[in-house]
Amino acid sequence: MTRRKIHSLWLVLAASLWMTLAGNSALWQRLAALGLMKSLSGLGFVLALGGLLLASLAGILALFAWKRSLKPVLTVLLLVTAFASHFMNSFGIVIDPSMVTNAVQTDVRETSALLNLGLAANVLCLALIPIWLIWRQPVAYGTLGRQLWKNFAAVALSLVAIMALLALSYQSMASTMRNHKDLRYLLNPLAGVYSAARVALKPWELDPSVLHPIGEDARARASAKPLTLLLVVGETARSDHFSLNGYERETNAELQQRGVISQQSAWSCGTSTAESLPCMFAHLGREDFNSRKMNYENLLDLLQKAGLNVLWAENQSGCKEVCNRVPVVKVTDTCGNAECFDEAMLDAVQKRLQAMDERQRSKGTVIVLHQMGSHGPAYYKRSPQDFKAFLPECTTNALKDCSQESVRNAYDNSIRYTDHFLAKSIDWLKARGGNSAMMYVSDHGESLGESNVYLHGLPYAFAPATQRKVPWITWLSPEFERESRLSSECLRRKAGEQVTHDSYFHAVLGLAGVTAREYQPALDFYQPCRG
Repeated sequence: MTRRKIHSLWLVLAASLWMTLAGNSALWQRLAALGLMKSLSGLGFVLALGGLLLASLAGILALFAWKRSLKPVLTVLLLVTAFASHFMNSFGIVIDPSMVTNAVQTDVRETSALLNLGLAANVLCLALIPIWLIWRQPVAYGTLGRQLWKNFAAVALSLVAIMALLALSYQSMASTMRNHKDLRYLLNPLAGVYSAARVALKPWELDPSVLHPIGEDARARASAKPLTLLLVVGETARSDHFSLNGYERETNAELQQRGVISQQSAWSCGTSTAESLPCMFAHLGREDFNSRKMNYENLLDLLQKAGLNVLWAENQSGCKEVCNRVPVVKVTDTCGNAECFDEAMLDAVQKRLQAMDERQRSKGTVIVLHQMGSHGPAYYKRSPQDFKAFLPECTTNALKDCSQESVRNAYDNSIRYTDHFLAKSIDWLKARGGNSAMMYVSDHGESLGESNVYLHGLPYAFAPATQRKVPWITWLSPEFERESRLSSECLRRKAGEQVTHDSYFHAVLGLAGVTAREYQPALDFYQPCRG
């Protein structure tokens, strides 16, 4: 039996209506939570916003309402809608350029941790079944001139509808969108398309192949014994789950015995690794880094120019181009399909250092350990069995299927393992003897279901403190204190003072005893405690 053809623009309208209604459950739930469906004026705003979304999608799709393009474009948009809908509903995230960057830069291991039956069901219902129906459905297209005229008319009608809806609801629209900025990133799939376009155009704004040099005058301080500076870059660790910072659970028993100093008010540069990591290692502060007009070399380049050995150990999905020009040890390559716990980095680094000749070792060494840490949503995988003190754990990546307490348990067990890893790192430095120090700072925090939000990556302007406040821990050997004239007792007195990732670049240079034109003592958090 031959199926009856429908006109291409009716297919555009049907697909737009499906994506607006079925693909935006996170948006409708958010609007309901704001109480906008309890009054006539609020309901009018919701209807206007839905109409704007429908008209915008229809207008965009009308541009592609041609025989060779319509069905492929609908296929892509429906898949984008389904995936975005799942992650917004499951984790309370929004789709902004930072989130798209995270998705692009993830690896197979991180991607597999997000796969579950809920995702499969969502994609099947929201995308695969509609796509199957679309490709089965015969579509009528007019002659070139007639189709062009109809498509143009559809676009024009969409624009008129958008302007009319904006005029009727401008006051409430402007007020609501200004006070609740997250709503613009819940418009599915428009937010995803916009954010993907921003990310795709980024190389045109900042050519990654062109780097402006820094540290041309960098010099390292001479010391009686070679320096070993260990920089541990944490992953997804939130400050308020460290007992060193007052958390009611004992998550830092081993660090407590090592005499570390913990800054209790440290704030990140971003809410994702893709944002924070490059920003931490840049000589620019957060605001200048985000508005920069060119790319620069980073902290690691400068340390190498000063004559220090630099080594990056990786147990994550990548260093976000920070380690591109230094030696890298990637421990994930040695673990196969098994979980690679962070301690493996110490063994790998030890082997690399033993291979150095005496002349290289005498230069002093800066080692960066990039943790897997508390990377979610599979927190239960981030701690060995011996560190599971808090039970029951959430043992799935579908966090909303677990109680908030079991999610918290799994996360806290990962913090306990980070505590062990940092303590073992300190013991490793002690075993090497001499002039050594460790600084641990996490890249960003994490949401664990507060206000129905999970994971991280919300735009910085309205991200909760749980995603922005991070642990910052320092350990100094007695010999390092003497060599650098840095007082740990002074640092303890400053434990309550605020510090941000803006200080990271300058703090590392200060700890490494490196001078350079880019070094700003006023931004070095440790500088006031030097005698």
